[in-house]
Amino acid sequence: MKRLSNKILVLLAAVLFIPYMSAKQPIKTLLITGQNNHNWQVSHVVIKQILENSALFAVDFAISPAKGEDMSGFVLDFKPYELVVVDYNGNSWPEETNKRFLDFVRDGGGVIIYHAADNSFAKWVEFNQICALGGWEGRDENAGPWVYWKDGGLVRDTSPGRGGSHGRQHEYVLNGRSQDHPITKGLPAKWRHAQDELYDRMRGPGDIDALLCTAYSDPSTNGSDREEPLVFTVKFGKGRIFHTMLGHAGPTAEENPAMQCTGFQVLLLRGAEWAATGKVTQKIPSDFPTETQISMRKDYKP
Repeated sequence: MKRLSNKILVLLAAVLFIPYMSAKQPIKTLLITGQNNHNWQVSHVVIKQILENSALFAVDFAISPAKGEDMSGFVLDFKPYELVVVDYNGNSWPEETNKRFLDFVRDGGGVIIYHAADNSFAKWVEFNQICALGGWEGRDENAGPWVYWKDGGLVRDTSPGRGGSHGRQHEYVLNGRSQDHPITKGLPAKWRHAQDELYDRMRGPGDIDALLCTAYSDPSTNGSDREEPLVFTVKFGKGRIFHTMLGHAGPTAEENPAMQCTGFQVLLLRGAEWAATGKVTQKIPSDFPTETQISMRKDYKP
């Protein structure tokens, strides 16, 4: 009887221990920042909070030297990571870092291109392929076509003109375009985003894999009068890229409506998990915005 009791205790202990054994480790993430024409001092801290508050990610920072300083020592090791978040728009990285980054993506690493990161490295061919679309920094028709949504599909417009602009910040409605993709599956077809920049007239190779969200750039806000692609995925080698043009950082983490928007945070989390793993396990939250009502998570917590 005593032996039987001991066996029962051992089995019970094993059953109770299984959840701890099977718990997934956080996705190791490297966030690259340190130079930007946007407020990276706020954005990188907030992105880390959003990702880590979900308990799905563990985020390290790679902060570059300041603009104009010696970049030769900014050589990064991507091997420990499953996901890289690019929150950077500045001086060129060392060639060794460029090579390691491309190897990371080609070998299946996940990447997030966040907001103004698609302004960076206008002459780096592979980086622009990873972004698919970019703006500013001298981009014009030589960078590739304008790409926008019209009559139920993407248009590749080779007309000459600048690459990259936006009107004044305002609330706007995101229109879902790939409702069956793991990132957007179950989300409303239309939802209202908090005050933000709306990038338009973006140019580049334009090799979008899955177009997830567009928004109308209204001339009344000095926009392009086009339905602009703002959230999409890209393939590069074996890598998965999630590109979001949303999320202009405010002056402080407390005054930061575009990043405090629940829709921005949920998309970032779902896009991050998909880029790193190829799937999304997160449930759709009840506080997701509707077509007429924004929703805010001012503490960046689910």
